[in-house]
Amino acid sequence: MTGGKHANSADSEGKPRRVRRWLKPVIAGAVMALAVGAGAAAVTVGVPTEREPEPQAAVPKPDPKDDTTPLPWGPTRGELATARELVAGWDEKQLAGQVIVGRFHGTDPAKAARMVRKFHLAGVSVTGENVVDEAQVRETTDAVSKAVAADGRTFPAVIGVDQEGGLVSHLRGVATEFPEFARTGEAISAKPRKGVPATTEAAEATALELRDLGFTWAFAPVADVTVGASDPTIGSRSPSEDPRIAAAAVSAAVQGYNNAGLVSTTKHFPGHGAVAGDTHIGLQELDFGMKKLKRRDLVPFDAAVDAGAPAVMVSHVDVKAIAPGKPASMAAPVYDLLRDDVGFRGLAVTDSLGMGAVTTSTKKPSVVALEAGADLLLMPANSKAAHRSVVKALRSGRLDRSRVEKAAAKVVAMQMWQARTAEAVPVPDNVREQAEKASAALSEASSEG
Repeated sequence: MTGGKHANSADSEGKPRRVRRWLKPVIAGAVMALAVGAGAAAVTVGVPTEREPEPQAAVPKPDPKDDTTPLPWGPTRGELATARELVAGWDEKQLAGQVIVGRFHGTDPAKAARMVRKFHLAGVSVTGENVVDEAQVRETTDAVSKAVAADGRTFPAVIGVDQEGGLVSHLRGVATEFPEFARTGEAISAKPRKGVPATTEAAEATALELRDLGFTWAFAPVADVTVGASDPTIGSRSPSEDPRIAAAAVSAAVQGYNNAGLVSTTKHFPGHGAVAGDTHIGLQELDFGMKKLKRRDLVPFDAAVDAGAPAVMVSHVDVKAIAPGKPASMAAPVYDLLRDDVGFRGLAVTDSLGMGAVTTSTKKPSVVALEAGADLLLMPANSKAAHRSVVKALRSGRLDRSRVEKAAAKVVAMQMWQARTAEAVPVPDNVREQAEKASAALSEASSEG
């Protein structure tokens, strides 16, 4: 991919969030170099050299893969360097697969596993359609994990689920029922000192229970600021109509997921709470100016990034102020906004590519999304066709291989982080009991207004 600021955005995942921070040390270093040079000149001018100094042994450069410095979004610099080296040796089919999280139909674990293995997919998203009971869910996550391992990958599969609480809980009857995310906003608004930790504990308990079931990702929390009754899609999935309350809730939730070693996905950037239609059906407009967008909708996303959000989901909303006529997930300026204005360096994930807003407006959406700046493609309408289109675009040169390598490397590094963090935070034996207590505590805190 060439042209546009977003072409280089994947290079900046390790940079500080506020890019101007580099200026002071550069100036200080330059002044120091000048001072040292001037001092050396003053000492040596006119002094004869009696003998040549003995050559010093070359100091070996440190291996970038050994760098344990954490990146703002989770993995270490060394994990990212290791991932980059790994994907550089992959063929187009492997590379294309690692940036796709597939959908599968039905409830057969073997079917999901075969799809992942055949197309080298990063993993799958489990929906209510795929769920029978707890035993079958465990069998599915285990089968997908084994399929990734059989493909020679030593890091975990991306196995995700929409488990927001309330209406959007695809593991209903399998995992603990948590109240809708709006209750976190109510709890924080009523008593912040009680509401914030209750939100963090709820997210942490959710994450540990999901890990116990074999999941590595949750497609939550929702960072959209709802407008109330005229918001038909998000509604109580949103933490609040107040951007500040929503920001506090999202930040607390991200911390809980991070504490538990599960990858969270803050959504739906740059905001879906003021959209009057449903993007599952078709393309919907967000007709805000940039000032209002930044003052309102971007506030919770900014807080999520400050809290260490590993992934942000980009919506399919037509944001008139940024890229009119296109789903946000297909528009380079939206990814520029996420990277440059919000300062996010982690994984940019598309919303489900099987939604009407994309299928009715965009040809080859998987390729277009990667061109625009996406790192991970979620649930294409047809995983096989999506994989084929990305492979073809790589081979034809339409997709710059380096762009896809950077995306795939970030996914791999993220999974390395997930494995490392999960190992350090074992799932407790009474995880279900803890989840039920956390759910009850959140409900109690939200009712104290």
